[in-house]
Amino acid sequence: MKLGVLTVPLYHMSPEEAFKYLSGLGVQTVEIGVGGFVGNTHLNPREFLADPGKVSAYKELLAKYNLEISALSAHANPVHPNKETAAKAHEDFIDACKIAQKFGLDTVVTFSGCPGDQPGAKYPNWVTCPWPDDFLEILKYQWNDVLVPYWKNAAREAAAYGVTKIALELHPGFCVYSTKTLLHLREEVGDAIGANFDPSHLFWQGMNPVEAIRSMQGAIYHFHAKDTKVNARNVEVNGVLDTDHYGKILDRSWIFRTVGYGHDYAVWKDIISTLRAVGYEGAISIEHEDGQMSVKEGLESAIKFLKNVILFEKPADMWWA
Repeated sequence: MKLGVLTVPLYHMSPEEAFKYLSGLGVQTVEIGVGGFVGNTHLNPREFLADPGKVSAYKELLAKYNLEISALSAHANPVHPNKETAAKAHEDFIDACKIAQKFGLDTVVTFSGCPGDQPGAKYPNWVTCPWPDDFLEILKYQWNDVLVPYWKNAAREAAAYGVTKIALELHPGFCVYSTKTLLHLREEVGDAIGANFDPSHLFWQGMNPVEAIRSMQGAIYHFHAKDTKVNARNVEVNGVLDTDHYGKILDRSWIFRTVGYGHDYAVWKDIISTLRAVGYEGAISIEHEDGQMSVKEGLESAIKFLKNVILFEKPADMWWA
Protein backbone atom coordinates (compact mmCIF):
# COMPACT_ATOMS: atom_id res chain seq x y z
CA MET A 1 0.00 0.00 0.00
CA LYS A 2 1.05 3.60 -0.47
CA LEU A 3 0.43 6.77 1.52
CA GLY A 4 -1.50 9.33 -0.52
CA VAL A 5 -3.25 12.69 -0.31
CA LEU A 6 -6.13 14.27 -2.20
CA THR A 7 -4.48 17.60 -3.08
CA VAL A 8 -7.67 19.69 -3.31
CA PRO A 9 -7.24 21.35 0.14
CA LEU A 10 -3.86 22.65 -1.07
CA TYR A 11 -5.56 24.77 -3.75
CA HIS A 12 -3.58 27.81 -2.57
CA MET A 13 -0.37 26.12 -3.69
CA SER A 14 0.86 25.53 -7.21
CA PRO A 15 1.24 21.86 -8.23
CA GLU A 16 4.99 22.05 -7.68
CA GLU A 17 4.60 23.67 -4.26
CA ALA A 18 2.03 21.03 -3.25
CA PHE A 19 4.12 18.13 -4.56
CA LYS A 20 7.29 19.38 -2.88
CA TYR A 21 5.46 19.84 0.42
CA LEU A 22 3.81 16.41 0.35
CA SER A 23 6.91 14.59 -0.83
CA GLY A 24 8.84 16.11 2.04
CA LEU A 25 6.33 14.56 4.44
CA GLY A 26 6.78 11.08 2.99
CA VAL A 27 3.68 11.01 0.78
CA GLN A 28 3.96 8.59 -2.16
CA THR A 29 0.81 9.23 -4.23
CA VAL A 30 -1.47 12.13 -5.04
CA GLU A 31 -5.12 12.12 -5.99
CA ILE A 32 -5.84 15.08 -8.26
CA GLY A 33 -9.17 16.89 -8.60
CA VAL A 34 -10.03 17.52 -12.25
CA GLY A 35 -13.64 18.72 -12.10
CA GLY A 36 -16.97 18.66 -10.34
CA PHE A 37 -17.26 19.65 -6.69
CA VAL A 38 -13.50 19.26 -6.13
CA GLY A 39 -12.53 21.67 -8.91
CA ASN A 40 -9.45 21.45 -11.13
CA THR A 41 -6.95 23.80 -9.51
CA HIS A 42 -4.01 21.43 -9.90
CA LEU A 43 -4.95 19.95 -13.28
CA ASN A 44 -7.37 21.44 -15.79
CA PRO A 45 -8.18 18.63 -18.26
CA ARG A 46 -9.12 20.93 -21.13
CA GLU A 47 -5.78 22.72 -20.95
CA PHE A 48 -3.82 19.47 -20.79
CA LEU A 49 -5.78 17.83 -23.60
CA ALA A 50 -5.07 20.84 -25.80
CA ASP A 51 -1.34 20.82 -25.04
CA PRO A 52 0.43 17.43 -24.84
CA GLY A 53 3.49 19.24 -23.59
CA LYS A 54 1.68 19.97 -20.33
CA VAL A 55 1.17 16.26 -19.75
CA SER A 56 4.86 15.52 -20.25
CA ALA A 57 5.88 18.38 -17.96
CA TYR A 58 3.46 17.22 -15.28
CA LYS A 59 4.85 13.68 -15.43
CA GLU A 60 8.35 15.09 -15.03
CA LEU A 61 7.20 17.16 -12.05
CA LEU A 62 5.72 14.10 -10.36
CA ALA A 63 8.90 12.12 -10.98
CA LYS A 64 10.98 14.97 -9.58
CA TYR A 65 9.23 14.54 -6.24
CA ASN A 66 8.92 10.74 -6.39
CA LEU A 67 5.13 10.85 -6.62
CA GLU A 68 2.54 8.86 -8.54
CA ILE A 69 -1.10 9.72 -9.29
CA SER A 70 -3.41 7.24 -7.56
CA ALA A 71 -6.60 8.46 -9.28
CA LEU A 72 -8.28 11.49 -10.80
CA SER A 73 -11.37 12.84 -9.04
CA ALA A 74 -14.43 14.49 -10.57
CA HIS A 75 -17.05 14.23 -7.82
CA ALA A 76 -20.41 15.45 -9.13
CA ASN A 77 -24.03 14.46 -9.83
CA PRO A 78 -24.25 13.29 -13.46
CA VAL A 79 -27.92 12.25 -13.08
CA HIS A 80 -29.10 15.53 -11.59
CA PRO A 81 -32.66 16.36 -12.73
CA ASN A 82 -31.43 19.73 -14.00
CA LYS A 83 -30.21 18.84 -17.48
CA GLU A 84 -27.52 21.51 -17.55
CA THR A 85 -26.12 20.42 -14.19
CA ALA A 86 -26.14 16.78 -15.26
CA ALA A 87 -24.51 17.57 -18.60
CA LYS A 88 -21.69 19.51 -16.91
CA ALA A 89 -21.10 16.66 -14.47
CA HIS A 90 -20.96 14.13 -17.30
CA GLU A 91 -18.64 16.38 -19.27
CA ASP A 92 -16.31 16.62 -16.28
CA PHE A 93 -16.37 12.83 -15.87
CA ILE A 94 -15.53 12.18 -19.51
CA ASP A 95 -12.81 14.85 -19.46
CA ALA A 96 -11.38 13.05 -16.41
CA CYS A 97 -11.37 9.80 -18.39
CA LYS A 98 -9.72 11.44 -21.39
CA ILE A 99 -6.91 12.95 -19.34
CA ALA A 100 -6.56 9.74 -17.30
CA GLN A 101 -5.68 7.99 -20.55
CA LYS A 102 -2.90 10.51 -21.20
CA PHE A 103 -1.40 9.68 -17.80
CA GLY A 104 -1.87 5.93 -18.16
CA LEU A 105 -4.43 5.78 -15.35
CA ASP A 106 -7.40 3.43 -15.14
CA THR A 107 -9.26 4.88 -12.12
CA VAL A 108 -11.57 7.88 -11.79
CA VAL A 109 -13.30 8.76 -8.52
CA THR A 110 -16.78 10.27 -8.46
CA PHE A 111 -20.30 9.94 -7.00
CA SER A 112 -23.14 7.83 -8.35
CA GLY A 113 -25.39 10.88 -8.33
CA CYS A 114 -29.06 11.08 -7.44
CA PRO A 115 -31.97 11.88 -9.80
CA GLY A 116 -35.19 13.67 -8.98
CA ASP A 117 -38.42 11.84 -8.21
CA GLN A 118 -39.77 12.06 -11.79
CA PRO A 119 -39.00 13.52 -15.22
CA GLY A 120 -39.10 17.30 -14.93
CA ALA A 121 -38.13 17.36 -11.26
CA LYS A 122 -36.09 20.33 -10.09
CA TYR A 123 -33.91 18.85 -7.35
CA PRO A 124 -32.48 15.41 -6.43
CA ASN A 125 -34.63 13.30 -4.14
CA TRP A 126 -32.75 10.97 -1.79
CA VAL A 127 -35.03 8.21 -0.52
CA THR A 128 -34.28 6.89 2.97
CA CYS A 129 -37.32 4.72 3.80
CA PRO A 130 -39.75 2.37 1.97
CA TRP A 131 -43.06 3.79 3.21
CA PRO A 132 -45.34 5.43 2.20
CA ASP A 133 -45.21 3.42 -1.02
CA ASP A 134 -44.55 6.58 -3.02
CA PHE A 135 -40.88 6.25 -2.05
CA LEU A 136 -40.55 2.80 -3.60
CA GLU A 137 -42.01 4.16 -6.84
CA ILE A 138 -39.40 6.92 -6.76
CA LEU A 139 -36.63 4.35 -6.30
CA LYS A 140 -37.88 2.30 -9.24
CA TYR A 141 -37.81 5.37 -11.46
CA GLN A 142 -34.41 6.53 -10.22
CA TRP A 143 -32.68 3.18 -10.63
CA ASN A 144 -34.45 1.62 -13.62
CA ASP A 145 -35.02 4.71 -15.75
CA VAL A 146 -32.05 6.90 -14.86
CA LEU A 147 -29.19 5.56 -12.77
CA VAL A 148 -28.54 2.14 -14.32
CA PRO A 149 -28.94 3.32 -17.95
CA TYR A 150 -26.65 6.29 -17.29
CA TRP A 151 -23.85 4.26 -15.75
CA LYS A 152 -24.05 1.55 -18.40
CA ASN A 153 -23.42 4.18 -21.05
CA ALA A 154 -20.85 6.05 -18.97
CA ALA A 155 -18.91 2.85 -18.29
CA ARG A 156 -18.71 2.15 -22.03
CA GLU A 157 -17.49 5.68 -22.71
CA ALA A 158 -14.93 5.43 -19.90
CA ALA A 159 -13.62 2.11 -21.21
CA ALA A 160 -12.94 3.74 -24.58
CA TYR A 161 -10.35 5.88 -22.77
CA GLY A 162 -8.88 3.02 -20.75
CA VAL A 163 -10.74 3.81 -17.55
CA THR A 164 -11.92 0.44 -16.29
CA LYS A 165 -12.36 1.37 -12.64
CA ILE A 166 -15.08 3.89 -11.77
CA ALA A 167 -14.63 4.35 -8.04
CA LEU A 168 -17.91 5.60 -6.59
CA GLU A 169 -17.70 7.20 -3.17
CA LEU A 170 -20.45 5.84 -0.92
CA HIS A 171 -22.06 9.10 0.15
CA PRO A 172 -25.51 9.74 1.66
CA GLY A 173 -27.56 12.03 -0.55
CA PHE A 174 -26.68 9.92 -3.59
CA CYS A 175 -28.16 6.61 -4.74
CA VAL A 176 -24.98 4.71 -3.89
CA TYR A 177 -24.34 5.29 -0.20
CA SER A 178 -23.98 1.82 1.33
CA THR A 179 -22.55 -1.62 0.67
CA LYS A 180 -25.86 -2.90 -0.66
CA THR A 181 -26.42 0.00 -3.06
CA LEU A 182 -22.85 -0.15 -4.39
CA LEU A 183 -23.05 -3.88 -5.05
CA HIS A 184 -26.50 -3.52 -6.60
CA LEU A 185 -25.27 -0.97 -9.15
CA ARG A 186 -22.18 -3.10 -9.81
CA GLU A 187 -24.41 -6.11 -10.48
CA GLU A 188 -26.51 -4.10 -12.93
CA VAL A 189 -23.68 -2.32 -14.74
CA GLY A 190 -20.68 -4.60 -14.43
CA ASP A 191 -17.18 -4.66 -12.94
CA ALA A 192 -16.41 -1.14 -14.13
CA ILE A 193 -18.33 -0.01 -11.04
CA GLY A 194 -16.46 -0.22 -7.74
CA ALA A 195 -15.98 1.74 -4.55
CA ASN A 196 -13.92 4.67 -3.47
CA PHE A 197 -14.07 3.36 0.08
CA ASP A 198 -14.35 6.23 2.58
CA PRO A 199 -15.00 4.97 6.15
CA SER A 200 -16.12 8.41 7.33
CA HIS A 201 -19.48 8.10 5.57
CA LEU A 202 -20.01 4.61 6.94
CA PHE A 203 -19.17 5.31 10.58
CA TRP A 204 -22.04 7.71 11.18
CA GLN A 205 -24.55 5.52 9.36
CA GLY A 206 -23.80 2.76 11.86
CA MET A 207 -21.84 0.52 9.49
CA ASN A 208 -18.70 -1.34 10.45
CA PRO A 209 -16.08 -0.52 7.78
CA VAL A 210 -14.27 -3.81 8.38
CA GLU A 211 -17.35 -5.86 7.58
CA ALA A 212 -18.19 -3.60 4.63
CA ILE A 213 -14.68 -4.15 3.21
CA ARG A 214 -15.12 -7.90 3.53
CA SER A 215 -18.44 -7.68 1.68
CA MET A 216 -16.91 -5.56 -1.09
CA GLN A 217 -13.95 -7.85 -1.78
CA GLY A 218 -12.79 -7.27 -5.34
CA ALA A 219 -14.89 -4.13 -5.71
CA ILE A 220 -12.70 -1.61 -3.86
CA TYR A 221 -10.86 0.53 -6.40
CA HIS A 222 -9.64 3.42 -4.26
CA PHE A 223 -9.58 4.43 -0.59
CA HIS A 224 -10.09 7.70 1.27
CA ALA A 225 -8.57 8.07 4.72
CA LYS A 226 -11.03 10.24 6.64
CA ASP A 227 -12.54 9.80 10.07
CA THR A 228 -15.81 10.68 11.78
CA LYS A 229 -16.53 11.54 15.38
CA VAL A 230 -20.02 10.53 16.45
CA ASN A 231 -21.47 12.57 19.32
CA ALA A 232 -23.32 9.89 21.27
CA ARG A 233 -25.27 12.41 23.33
CA ASN A 234 -26.64 14.22 20.29
CA VAL A 235 -27.40 10.93 18.54
CA GLU A 236 -29.43 9.80 21.55
CA VAL A 237 -31.50 12.97 21.26
CA ASN A 238 -31.71 13.50 17.47
CA GLY A 239 -30.46 10.38 15.68
CA VAL A 240 -27.83 10.36 12.93
CA LEU A 241 -29.70 12.11 10.11
CA ASP A 242 -28.44 15.63 10.68
CA THR A 243 -28.96 18.67 8.45
CA ASP A 244 -27.25 21.21 10.72
CA HIS A 245 -24.32 23.08 9.16
CA TYR A 246 -20.97 21.31 9.50
CA GLY A 247 -19.72 24.33 11.41
CA LYS A 248 -22.02 23.60 14.34
CA ILE A 249 -19.45 21.36 15.95
CA LEU A 250 -21.13 20.96 19.34
CA ASP A 251 -24.68 20.63 18.01
CA ARG A 252 -24.25 18.04 15.28
CA SER A 253 -24.70 14.30 15.76
CA TRP A 254 -21.41 13.69 13.95
CA ILE A 255 -18.56 15.59 12.32
CA PHE A 256 -15.76 14.67 9.95
CA ARG A 257 -12.37 14.37 11.63
CA THR A 258 -8.76 13.71 10.74
CA VAL A 259 -7.89 10.02 11.06
CA GLY A 260 -7.24 9.16 14.69
CA TYR A 261 -9.55 11.86 16.05
CA GLY A 262 -12.70 9.83 15.56
CA HIS A 263 -11.41 6.29 16.01
CA ASP A 264 -8.20 4.97 17.51
CA TYR A 265 -5.27 2.98 16.18
CA ALA A 266 -6.99 -0.35 16.81
CA VAL A 267 -9.92 0.54 14.54
CA TRP A 268 -7.74 1.87 11.74
CA LYS A 269 -5.31 -1.06 11.97
CA ASP A 270 -8.27 -3.42 11.56
CA ILE A 271 -9.44 -1.45 8.52
CA ILE A 272 -6.01 -1.51 6.87
CA SER A 273 -5.45 -5.18 7.70
CA THR A 274 -8.82 -6.13 6.23
CA LEU A 275 -8.05 -4.15 3.08
CA ARG A 276 -4.93 -6.26 2.68
CA ALA A 277 -6.85 -9.46 3.40
CA VAL A 278 -9.28 -8.75 0.54
CA GLY A 279 -6.44 -7.94 -1.84
CA TYR A 280 -6.42 -4.13 -1.90
CA GLU A 281 -2.88 -2.77 -2.30
CA GLY A 282 -3.61 0.71 -3.63
CA ALA A 283 -3.34 4.19 -2.19
CA ILE A 284 -4.56 5.21 1.25
CA SER A 285 -5.51 8.72 0.16
CA ILE A 286 -6.02 11.30 2.90
CA GLU A 287 -9.02 13.57 2.41
CA HIS A 288 -8.86 16.55 4.77
CA GLU A 289 -12.30 17.83 5.81
CA ASP A 290 -11.75 18.43 9.51
CA GLY A 291 -13.39 21.70 10.57
CA GLN A 292 -11.32 21.85 13.76
CA MET A 293 -7.90 21.74 12.11
CA SER A 294 -6.03 23.80 9.58
CA VAL A 295 -5.13 22.03 6.35
CA LYS A 296 -1.47 21.86 7.39
CA GLU A 297 -2.18 20.51 10.84
CA GLY A 298 -4.81 18.07 9.58
CA LEU A 299 -2.69 16.64 6.78
CA GLU A 300 0.46 16.37 8.84
CA SER A 301 -1.41 14.74 11.73
CA ALA A 302 -3.03 12.22 9.37
CA ILE A 303 0.27 11.44 7.66
CA LYS A 304 1.99 10.83 10.99
CA PHE A 305 -0.89 8.63 12.18
CA LEU A 306 -1.10 6.56 9.01
CA LYS A 307 2.63 5.89 8.87
CA ASN A 308 2.03 3.76 11.95
CA VAL A 309 -0.96 2.01 10.41
CA ILE A 310 -0.41 1.41 6.69
CA LEU A 311 1.09 -1.91 5.65
CA PHE A 312 3.63 -0.60 3.15
CA GLU A 313 5.41 -3.85 2.28
CA LYS A 314 3.91 -7.00 0.86
CA PRO A 315 3.85 -9.89 3.34
CA ALA A 316 6.59 -12.46 3.23
CA ASP A 317 6.13 -16.21 3.45
CA MET A 318 6.08 -17.32 7.07
CA TRP A 319 9.26 -19.18 7.99
CA TRP A 320 7.21 -21.92 9.58
CA ALA A 321 4.74 -22.34 6.72
